[in-house]
Amino acid sequence: MRIIFLFTGLLFFAACKKTDNTAGSNASQASTFTDISYGADVRQKMDIYLPAGRSADTTKLIFLIHGGGWNEGDKADFTPSVAYLQTLLPGYAIVNTNYRLVANGQNLFPTQENDIKAAATFVYSKRNEYQVSDKWVFMGASAGGHLAMLQSFKYNSPVKPKAVVSFFGPSDLTVFYNTSNPLIAVLLLNVTGTTPSINPGLYQQSSPNNFITAQSPPTLLLHGGADPLVPASQSELVRDKLQSFGVPVQYVFYPGEAHGWDGPNLLDSFNKIAAFLQLYVK
Repeated sequence: MRIIFLFTGLLFFAACKKTDNTAGSNASQASTFTDISYGADVRQKMDIYLPAGRSADTTKLIFLIHGGGWNEGDKADFTPSVAYLQTLLPGYAIVNTNYRLVANGQNLFPTQENDIKAAATFVYSKRNEYQVSDKWVFMGASAGGHLAMLQSFKYNSPVKPKAVVSFFGPSDLTVFYNTSNPLIAVLLLNVTGTTPSINPGLYQQSSPNNFITAQSPPTLLLHGGADPLVPASQSELVRDKLQSFGVPVQYVFYPGEAHGWDGPNLLDSFNKIAAFLQLYVK
C-alpha cells in the first residue's frame, strides 16, 4: 500500500536543518525546516515549509500524511510533491509528517491515529510562532488518506479542518477486512493485532466513515478503478455518506489507474486539489 508521487523535472527546496524554536522567525522570507520533532520517538518528525509573507490570520496550511500500509513509508514519499503544491497554491504552509509504524508487533493501532493528532497539536501550539492560521487541510495517500480522513472526521481538535483530501484511503476497516483480497485481512490483523469479530470496537473507532456528520469538512476523494489493494468502493462509501448529510464532496475516478499513478492523471489530480481548496478553504 505504498505510493510515491513523482514530478519529473520539478525542483523542490533544499532542506536546511533548524530547531523548532526558530522555525517561526522572519515571516517575510520563505523557510524550510526538516526533521522537527513532535515527540520522543525517532519517527515522530515532520518537515515544515513556510511561505514568505505569512500571517497567523491568513496563511492556510496543508498537512501531508504518507501511505505505506501503516507499517512502511516515509514523509519523503510526498517530498517531490511539495514544490508542485507550492506552485499551485502559493501562500500555503505545508507540513509533511512521519508517524510511528507498526513493526514486530509494536505500535499497533491506534498509534498512527494518535501520532497524527499529536503532530497536529504540536503545529497548532506553535501557530503564532510559525505564523500560520487555523485554516487547515489534511491530505494523505492510501494509509495516509485513511489517517487524514480519520483526523478530519473524528476530531474537532486541535483544529477543525476546512477540507480533507484522500488518495484511495480505506474508510471502513471492517468492510476492508472482508474484501476479496485475502492479503488485506492479513495486513489488518498485523497492524491491529486483532480482527473485526474479536475486537469490533477497535475497527469501528478506526474507520473514518463512522464519524461522518453534517459538520464534516468538504472532502475530495481520488481513486483508481484498477486499484488491486483498496477498492474504489471504500471512497464511494465516504462519498455516499457525505452526500446523505449534504456535505460538499467531489469524487474523482480514474478508471484505468491502480494504487497510485503518475503522468497526466497525477497532474490532473493536483489541479483538481488546487481548485477544490480554492473553492472551500476561505
